[in-house]
Amino acid sequence: MADTIAAISTPAGSGGIGIVKVSGPQSLDIMRTVMKDCPETVRPRHAYYGNVISQKSGDVIDEAIFIYMKAPHTYTREDVLEIQAHGSLVAIRSILREVLAAGARLAEPGEFTKLAFLNGRIDLAQAEAVIDLINAKSEIPERIAVGQLGGRLSREVKSLRVTLVDVLAEMAVNIDFPDEDIEEFTLEKFAGVLDDVQQKVDRLLSTADRGRIAREGLKIAIVGKPNVGKSSLMNGLLGQDRVIVTAVPGTTRDTVEEAVSIGGMPVVLVDTAGMHESDDVVESIGISRSREAIEIADMILFVVDGSKPLEDEDQEVGRLIVETSGGRYGLAGSSMHPFGSKRVVAVLNKRDLGIEVTAADVCRTLGLSAEEPPADLGIVSTSLLIPGGADAVREQILNMLERGDLLAEHGNTVTNERHRQALIRANASLLEAIDLLNRREPLEIAEVETRAAYEKLGEIIGESAGEEILDAVFSRFCLGK
Repeated sequence: MADTIAAISTPAGSGGIGIVKVSGPQSLDIMRTVMKDCPETVRPRHAYYGNVISQKSGDVIDEAIFIYMKAPHTYTREDVLEIQAHGSLVAIRSILREVLAAGARLAEPGEFTKLAFLNGRIDLAQAEAVIDLINAKSEIPERIAVGQLGGRLSREVKSLRVTLVDVLAEMAVNIDFPDEDIEEFTLEKFAGVLDDVQQKVDRLLSTADRGRIAREGLKIAIVGKPNVGKSSLMNGLLGQDRVIVTAVPGTTRDTVEEAVSIGGMPVVLVDTAGMHESDDVVESIGISRSREAIEIADMILFVVDGSKPLEDEDQEVGRLIVETSGGRYGLAGSSMHPFGSKRVVAVLNKRDLGIEVTAADVCRTLGLSAEEPPADLGIVSTSLLIPGGADAVREQILNMLERGDLLAEHGNTVTNERHRQALIRANASLLEAIDLLNRREPLEIAEVETRAAYEKLGEIIGESAGEEILDAVFSRFCLGK
């Protein structure tokens, strides 16, 4: 008989409700054991109110709602029992102990979802979408996870594999029966079909950077020389006084990170130390960390004092931005791809004190043409001391996200690094197979590469994933899911 597993499915701590979940063939027996005065006939998908009792003392542990669900119409496709009690951690743990004493064993992390996968209710990509949904920090990653849980990515991968199966079948016929009078499927046609599959795989890969940002958050570094308003901007975007703000230059001596949602996209803001030469050891370490933050940032908020002409320290920050963009910033065509270069928003602060810095000045500081500034550069003039002064910056960030297609809702988005690696390997095999066919190499060799692509795509949905991959995937889950 298969094991019956159990775990607490609600977060640790106090709450209005706590749930113990049970899955397996003993689910109904366990309900009859731990529920005082359990009805003789238990109807699936009906809620029963009663008390959970101690099997040793007979004392009442808590009052609860018991819901029994019969296979296969459950999350795991096994019999399932949910015990919904008050959200006291002590009571929930006591109920779990009674369930384990009645014949269940403690579930491993992710074991409920693993059962759903092994029993064919969901595929591996959908299983991974479950944890993405649990971990979603804002609306956009949540929408992506819901789409993948519904099979959006899986359907596209399965469609590609169906095409490859057809090609592999035709290849096998041509390899096994080269002299038979069969309908000729030429090398050119093979290459054409594989080329179409490869382009679709490549399109999926092109969404991986967008997916990484949706999963991890857009990293935005706030940079500039000391005392230009970086910390004020950080506080304004957060809507709270998170960073100390004074008129003394160098108040921020290390990077400060905080998370926020902008336009439904998770964003990680990094307030950096003012960029300038310093003999102070601590301050120098902070400046070094600021450089590191700029290097890994997806977007940079370049803050300057717009009420005064730009100084050498502003020019040095501008040069650093260009350097950390790999020399690509502002090149023709970069604005068509959200990650071909870092996106930069220049914030001309202290507008209330006058306006001395122009858009042309900013462009020259970044080594750009003032006549044709690139689309991946935004310029905002504001005063961060007045209420709502950061709103214009928030709107510009949102415009940059929309311009880079980061907020697009059409098509699949690859958010999982395991999926990205499988697509990379499948893409390489497809390109190799196409090249072999174009060079009129033996069909057997092209067939090997085509089959490799088929297998790599299968890893995404779990149809060709080994136990090692499954263990790695489900080890990321929490208990009770």
